[in-house]
Amino acid sequence: MAPEVARDKASFMLQAKSLGFPVSNTSKRSFFMAQIMLRVFAAVFTLAAICVMATSSQSIILLGFTIKARYSYSSAMRFLLVSDATICTFSVISVIFVYCLSRSASNFKNFYLFLHDMVIMVLAISGCAAATAVGYISRYGEGKMGWMAICNRVGKFCNQMMISMVLSYLAFFSYFALAVMSGKKAVYQANE
Repeated sequence: MAPEVARDKASFMLQAKSLGFPVSNTSKRSFFMAQIMLRVFAAVFTLAAICVMATSSQSIILLGFTIKARYSYSSAMRFLLVSDATICTFSVISVIFVYCLSRSASNFKNFYLFLHDMVIMVLAISGCAAATAVGYISRYGEGKMGWMAICNRVGKFCNQMMISMVLSYLAFFSYFALAVMSGKKAVYQANE
């Protein structure tokens, strides 16, 4: 009877490993390190996006008038900046939170992390989507509405905004990976 139990346990462990569920201390440590690294990446990406966006401006002279392009002139870009600042702040807080919770034995921590990651992920994609829509119109215009493209005149500014949006999308993908990981771990622990 003992060999059958050992064989069934080994079979279960192989199945759990093939599904990607953590089953050992090394996989728990890997999960912990991945959580920390993705949160640090999200904080770094959003901080870099904020720096690029806040320092971007360009002035041109058009028909004797000086026209200045700044992120603060667009509500979508201001929203992206505020969402990036929020994501950066909560990423740093969540690194501390994850580190402290790694010491506890609570099963609810993964559910709360999953909810946190989902909320931050939705905030990140909403800021990115709003800025992308405005950026698209800025680059290509909208002929039917009579909106002209401005990136042909303020190309440096538009390129900086695009870099900022790419960094923000990288932060979104970090939180997407975190949400998948946290959801997977929460489902695994609920089935234990």
